[in-house]
Amino acid sequence: FYPKHEKEFLPHNFLVMIRTIISSPLKRTSSHVIRTNNRRILPQALAVPFSSTSSTPSSFDNIGVIGLGLMGHGICQVSALSKSHQSVIAYESSDEFLERGRSRIEASLQKLVSKGRITQDDYDDVQSRIHYTTNMVDLSNVDFVVEAVVENMDLKKELYTNLNTVCKAETIFASNTSSLSITEMAVASNRAEKFVGMHFFNPVQIMKLVEVIRTEHTNPDVYERAYQWVHDIRKVPVSCGDTPGFIVNRLLVPGLIQAMCMVDRGDASVKDIDLSMQLGAGHPMGPLHLADYIGLDTCYFIVEGWVKHFPEERAFVMPECLKEMVDRGDYGRKTGKGFYVWEGDKRGDPVV
Repeated sequence: FYPKHEKEFLPHNFLVMIRTIISSPLKRTSSHVIRTNNRRILPQALAVPFSSTSSTPSSFDNIGVIGLGLMGHGICQVSALSKSHQSVIAYESSDEFLERGRSRIEASLQKLVSKGRITQDDYDDVQSRIHYTTNMVDLSNVDFVVEAVVENMDLKKELYTNLNTVCKAETIFASNTSSLSITEMAVASNRAEKFVGMHFFNPVQIMKLVEVIRTEHTNPDVYERAYQWVHDIRKVPVSCGDTPGFIVNRLLVPGLIQAMCMVDRGDASVKDIDLSMQLGAGHPMGPLHLADYIGLDTCYFIVEGWVKHFPEERAFVMPECLKEMVDRGDYGRKTGKGFYVWEGDKRGDPVV
């Protein structure tokens, strides 16, 4: 009764959700549905299908996306595909990264065309709305900027300092960070009242949720416009203050930490901890299985940052077993060994 492969028992959409922490690609899965009396019901909050014939007035006429990597290219694509903006300025720091991002967007759109999700006219329309550039000055007249560069605070601070001198005074800034302080970046931007967090989940083209983060400095009207923008691009916003991990990771990661601490204390075996949460709490997979799937190195990175910056928070502790495995280079699924033995995406037995 103890399944060895997540595909034997996991809802496909859960597999999409758990990869959002690490921004790893995952194939498109089945539609979000609820079953009641054998009927399929689409939740109202997710009933936002793409229409190839309609456009929706936006909170912002022109927007910019900085960084066209795994998350940024998706944000750029869904923004243009919504037909809610006159233009989307796609900025990268080099021609190499710019062309890589352009290729990702084109490949993703072509896949939608081949599957009949959009028409060739839609494809052409989206491409006409996106303007690719390596010149930051091209962002000077945008109304809203979403930053999706690597998770490095010094890099982001420098970017926002420069961006503040380039963009018009009315431009609102948003960071797609999943782990860094929105407040710290907002202060560095010199326009803290016009700064929000905008945490998308991976794959951006599929995942509906966006955490919209406010700080103590954020102007309420600015926040409302940013929140409405998520609706404009056919996503589902949730509101959160600038707390570590925001909503999803703040709830998810401490649970993984506690499961690892139980292993450290010898309270229960890896197998029994995971089986208990599956059968006792109805979770699609246990916390240690999930940690392996996410990547133990990623879990370590998140916890290390939280422990350093929030030493007073007792929920943020570094499990000894996590540190030991990461030191050995055992990162879980991606390296073939963690709490479990792995063969590709197929999970085996717990490591003895």
